Amino acid sequence: MDVWLIVWVIVGVAFVAAEVFTTTFILLMFGIGAFAAAGAAALGANEAVQAIVFAVVSALSFVAVRPTLRRYMRRDLRDTAMGVEAIEGSMALVMEDVDNDGGMIKIDGELWRARPYDVTQTFAKGDRVRVIEIKGATAMVWKD
Repeated sequence: MDVWLIVWVIVGVAFVAAEVFTTTFILLMFGIGAFAAAGAAALGANEAVQAIVFAVVSALSFVAVRPTLRRYMRRDLRDTAMGVEAIEGSMALVMEDVDNDGGMIKIDGELWRARPYDVTQTFAKGDRVRVIEIKGATAMVWKD
């Protein structure tokens, strides 16, 4: 077995493994180039041709594959609320009476400390409330 084939495969695996920790899709393109160079080595190409294949395939991957991958990976993130933004505006069930001193609600199966958004309101166990905002670890709620 050709030593360069083994070297290119190891380099390709190392680039792909390193990409897992960076998620920039840069090292992945070098990994694709290394696997292409390993293919050239398997076909019997000399070291110079293998290096050219590595460079050309890596460059083409940057131009053609990387932008498509980045668009695909980011398309859902723009439309999906995450973290606190995903909770704000959702409905919750009062588990313990909620007044200005506190209380407990359930939002999508998770228990949260809660206080009324309007300090004059109180909510009884079993009421449905809307989460207006999150302050720290406390949900500020309002009854529709």
